Amino acid sequence: MLGIGAYKQRLPAPGDALPGRDQPLPLHNAHHVHGRPLRDDFEGLAWLQFGMGCFWGAERMFWSIPGVVTTAVGYAGGQTPNPTYREVCSGQTGHTEAVRVVYDPARVGIGVLLKAFWEGHDPTQGMRQGNDVGTQYRSVIHCTGEAQYEAALASREAFQARLDDAGLGAITTEIVYPAPRFYYAEDEHQQYLSKHPGGYCGLGGTGVSCPVGVGA
Repeated sequence: MLGIGAYKQRLPAPGDALPGRDQPLPLHNAHHVHGRPLRDDFEGLAWLQFGMGCFWGAERMFWSIPGVVTTAVGYAGGQTPNPTYREVCSGQTGHTEAVRVVYDPARVGIGVLLKAFWEGHDPTQGMRQGNDVGTQYRSVIHCTGEAQYEAALASREAFQARLDDAGLGAITTEIVYPAPRFYYAEDEHQQYLSKHPGGYCGLGGTGVSCPVGVGA
């Protein structure tokens, strides 16, 4: 969708994004729910990134899954280094709002995470999610391993078949390997719905069940 569509629904052309900054944004490196680190080497664990609209509700969904060790929200898939939330919302960075999900593969399979992803939003909407419109709300899976990537591709095919049966549209989700760089968002956005339980959550699925994840 590069260069196509209404303002904020098209990605900036290469070299046209905001310049950003050299230094990362400050980060309080403790999860508001359980206190585990947001940034670490996560030795012995696996991780990947999901974008499925506003990252507040998406992060809460994933931190609630048994076997997920920690989560963090940030920006990924664009050009601007170390962007701010305001810059990302301008549509001039190319980033989407993403959740980094760190999990223990011995406790939760990738299929469980993929099932939650597909069922937790509508992956057919392009540069939007419900009333949230813009490139930062596009659907993505950023993989850090080949096995994750193959599983994600297979799950997309399986879910598309179910969407077809329901008379719904084509999936627009970007599935990328290797994962692009993840820039941690400002502290105020980390675990936002734990800090503000009554805050906005834009998650809304299609009502279609994804045939992956059971025992995976």
